[in-house]
Amino acid sequence: MLIQQLVNGLTLGAIYSLIALGYTLVYGILSMINFAHSEVLMLGAFMALGLASLLPAIFGTGVVGLAGMFVLSMAGAGVINVLVERFAYRPLRNISRLAPLISAIGVSIILQNGVFLWISTQSLRFPEPVAIDQITVFGATISTLQIIILAAALLLMGLLHFFVEHTKLGKAMRACSDDIQTAGLMGINPDYIIALTFFVGGALGGAAGVLYGMNYGSIKYNLGFLPGAKAFTAAVLGGIGNIRGAVLGGFILGFLEVLASGYIPNGAQWRDVIAFTVLIIVLLVRPSGLLGEKIAEKV
Repeated sequence: MLIQQLVNGLTLGAIYSLIALGYTLVYGILSMINFAHSEVLMLGAFMALGLASLLPAIFGTGVVGLAGMFVLSMAGAGVINVLVERFAYRPLRNISRLAPLISAIGVSIILQNGVFLWISTQSLRFPEPVAIDQITVFGATISTLQIIILAAALLLMGLLHFFVEHTKLGKAMRACSDDIQTAGLMGINPDYIIALTFFVGGALGGAAGVLYGMNYGSIKYNLGFLPGAKAFTAAVLGGIGNIRGAVLGGFILGFLEVLASGYIPNGAQWRDVIAFTVLIIVLLVRPSGLLGEKIAEKV
């Protein structure tokens, strides 16, 4: 049923959009793809799993406990992303464009294998922090979990938009995105703003990891790879470096996947192929993405 597929597409697209925002924020300032972002997503999910057994004693159960798990997982993922930037990217920032990229791949492998060796090699069940009910709207079955995922994602996107557009730190981020050297001359500390950008991007990735675990019911050490790659596809589709483009690309990709699964024979087996085929087509037809603009290369 079309309405059911659209609901599923909204849920999946919301998760992709949150992950894509982490990619696009960093790229907007440093013109760099943070390939370790997918592992920050994974770590956010594992932090939430660890907190799920501790927080009921502090916050209780229900919405308050879920909010506490979200906030702490986002903060932890943001801090990890800042540490990655400080020790793996910043020393290489002025060497070459290729060096931070290679470092990002190395960090991704280290984080993934760290969880593999020290936590678990198997899928772990992700707890249900709140009771899940089903409701029927226009013939489509919608779970309260899907509503929570969509509402949380939209709330975070709205907060990010307000932060970037209407706060001094957000304006400083936009200034660094336009010209980081000139922003430094105007009294803005580029290192601080870059660290802040990594924190915000990591926090969004951590939130996406929690939502991913809630949506699929289990997490694994390599869970970040495929959603991260698809979210990168979404960021490119919308226009890498463009916040609205990342959100648009995430939802488009989510809809494409669920519609392919629902209406193409054996579509569930082809959904990943479709996602990356879209990336190739966009790069060939419109390299700047749907909402991206051709800009001069930063030096």
